[in-house]
Amino acid sequence: MDSGCSSLLREVLGQFAIYGEFECAESFGSGHINNTYRSRWNQAGVRVRYTHQRINEKVFVRPIEVMENIQRVTRHIAGKLEREKADDRSRRALCVVPARDGKPWVRDGAGGWWRTYLFIEGTHSLEVAHSPAEARILGKSVGRFQKQLEDLPEPRLHETIPNFHDMEKRYARFYDAVSKDAHNRVKDAGPEIAFMRENEERGAVLIRALKNGGIPERICHNDTKMNNILIDDEDSQVLCVVDLDTVMPGTSLFDLGDLIRTVTTRAEEDERDLARVEFDPAYFEALLDGYISEAAEFLIPQENERLAESGRNITQIMGLRFLTDYLEGDHYYRIARPGHNLDRCRNQIALIRSMDAQWETALRITQKLIARYN
Repeated sequence: MDSGCSSLLREVLGQFAIYGEFECAESFGSGHINNTYRSRWNQAGVRVRYTHQRINEKVFVRPIEVMENIQRVTRHIAGKLEREKADDRSRRALCVVPARDGKPWVRDGAGGWWRTYLFIEGTHSLEVAHSPAEARILGKSVGRFQKQLEDLPEPRLHETIPNFHDMEKRYARFYDAVSKDAHNRVKDAGPEIAFMRENEERGAVLIRALKNGGIPERICHNDTKMNNILIDDEDSQVLCVVDLDTVMPGTSLFDLGDLIRTVTTRAEEDERDLARVEFDPAYFEALLDGYISEAAEFLIPQENERLAESGRNITQIMGLRFLTDYLEGDHYYRIARPGHNLDRCRNQIALIRSMDAQWETALRITQKLIARYN
């Protein structure tokens, strides 16, 4: 564990409402944005673990609003599980551990913002789906998550990152990065820049439909890559959707699109062997079947018409974001090597091209499943 963050973690632990004897802590997870740790405590002879995160306030510039959203969403889901008398309720929704002063966060001496969750034991997440059956489970989990939040009462959730999936604004920033070329990298990204220029209109399809009322605004996760979904170690069923920093208003299609992007290929998003980056229609069909089985009761025809398009759209958004971050000097996403973000961009472009090659198949699958559940 980094010594600086280690000392800050030790500083804040005592400020959370955790009881018992502290035993140990370690770095945990592989997220791009926040620093995450896991601690273990002896509570009257029972070992209990917690997850602690230092919120990246350069990304989430209004941490209080982030935590207000998370509290509202987790309490709403927990209340539904309680009314349904669901089994294993404490493992099916994140549990925010408050500070001793009752707030859902703690500030450290360096000005950082920290939060704590009860660690959900006996779970794992996936970096790659290994079967259509896993793909269906992942799709079902996100459909259920959206359904659980369909009746969240007013007020409207905060926009924790305004314009997060606004492709028009993402393109404006991209063109600014290209024109400034502050890190002399445009010369190394010519084909990728050209691809993004050529596909700008297609990339704006979802955000324009949302802005003009063609599809409804809904509460969505906005970052549903598969490693944000916890799966039970014993029965392989989904328990909980995590990493709720970006839960805010959007369209249901953002979440489905990110699942399609990450589940329908066997390659991880930074795979450099682009021959491995292929769209798999069997995984797509299983994923969409699981999703629609939960979401059919609230989706409207205008959303159904764009289900297949959502995958290409979010893949393009991510490719554009990786490319923009590369051109701007790699300040948003963590990188493990020079050119890491450019590799990620190339990966996403390869996936879009594979989706394009099988577009008619994807449309037939979508129409068949819509008919099945409607």
